[in-house]
Amino acid sequence: MNSFPVIEKFVSIDGEGPTAGALSVFVRFAGCNLRCAWCDTSYAWQTEPQTEYLSAAEIAAYVQSTGVRHVTLTGGEPLMQKGLIGLLSRLSDYEIHIETNGSLPIQPLRISERIHFVVDYKLPDSGMEAHMYLPNLAAVTAADAYKFVIASQADLDKALLIIRQYRLTERCQVFLSTVFDRFAPALVVEAMARERLNGVKLQLQLHKYIWDIQKRGV
Repeated sequence: MNSFPVIEKFVSIDGEGPTAGALSVFVRFAGCNLRCAWCDTSYAWQTEPQTEYLSAAEIAAYVQSTGVRHVTLTGGEPLMQKGLIGLLSRLSDYEIHIETNGSLPIQPLRISERIHFVVDYKLPDSGMEAHMYLPNLAAVTAADAYKFVIASQADLDKALLIIRQYRLTERCQVFLSTVFDRFAPALVVEAMARERLNGVKLQLQLHKYIWDIQKRGV
C-alpha cells in the first residue's frame, strides 16, 4: 500500500491564493525538488522524525473528520508524491487546491473539475527559475492561478514579462506576492497602476500577519 510522507496536517485559513482567508484543511507533504533561496517551508524539503506516513485512506479520513469542505495539498512539492491520483480520487467530494512549485507538469493530475492548481513561477532571486516547466503556463485554466513571489525589482520586471508573454490574465487568475520583509508591497501596487495590470491581484501572506512568521501548523 502506498503511503505519503505528511510533515503536518491542520485546519486553518488559506494564507494566499484564490481562497485566501477561507477555511481549509491543509496536508503538507515532505520532499521538494527545488531549493528556493527565500523558502519559508524549508523544513518540508525532506522528512523529519515526526513525519507521519499515511495512506490515502488515512488522509481522506482525517479530512472528513475536520468537517471542512476545502482541501489544500501543499509541501514540499505535492506533485512528487507517488499515488497522488489515488488520493485525489478519494477526495473527489471536496474542492481541492494543489499548491505546486511550477517545476512539474500539472496536466496529468487534472482528473476533476474540483481540482485547482496554484502554480508558482520561480523568479530570478529564487535561484530556481531554470527549473520551471514552461508548458504549465499554457495548461492553466480560469479555475487555476499563477503566483509570482517577488524579492527584487528584477523579479518584478520578470513577472510582468511572463504575464504579458503568456497572456496569463486571459488564461487564469494571477497573483503577485512579495517575500516577507524583502520587498515592499507598495512597489508592486505602484507597478500594477503604472502598467495597468487589469486581472492581476496583489496578495499578502495572511498567516504571517496573524501569527508569528516562524509558527508552523497555521
